Amino acid sequence: MTAPLISGRARRSVAALGAVSAGLLVLSACDKPTPLATVTVGTSSVSTEALCAGAKGKDLPLERVQECLTDVKGAKTIEYGRGDTLRLGVEPDVVEDGKRWQAVLDGQPIIDPSSNTYRSFPNVDIFATGGQGEAPASRRLSIVQLSEDSKPLAVWSYQLKLK
Repeated sequence: MTAPLISGRARRSVAALGAVSAGLLVLSACDKPTPLATVTVGTSSVSTEALCAGAKGKDLPLERVQECLTDVKGAKTIEYGRGDTLRLGVEPDVVEDGKRWQAVLDGQPIIDPSSNTYRSFPNVDIFATGGQGEAPASRRLSIVQLSEDSKPLAVWSYQLKLK
């Protein structure tokens, strides 16, 4: 009879070390998720990661920004009633290191760039047409992250549906 070259305990230790190493390798291959942005209307909220983001903190090309502002696939939907309070929030990562964000409605900026993580717009009617015809059934709201030199870095998109 021969004695085993490696004890059972040593084999288990090697197997555990191999599993941990493989797990770390898999995690290192994953991209870090983008920070969340949240839209709240009344008591309803939707949060999402950026629909579009530059590779590893690089600027988004302007043509890609335009695609992200108009592409409704992948945008989360929230119902909005006339006069509801609209609240927009971003995670602190969005505004660190001099970055800012800007709300964009149907491709048009509706606020100046902000370095705050939260903005509230009470009793605003984003579906108002100014007497120029019937209100649309939905509007596209985007949050655009801007670098220190105002270049777009990421876009979060939402569909506001009129109640």
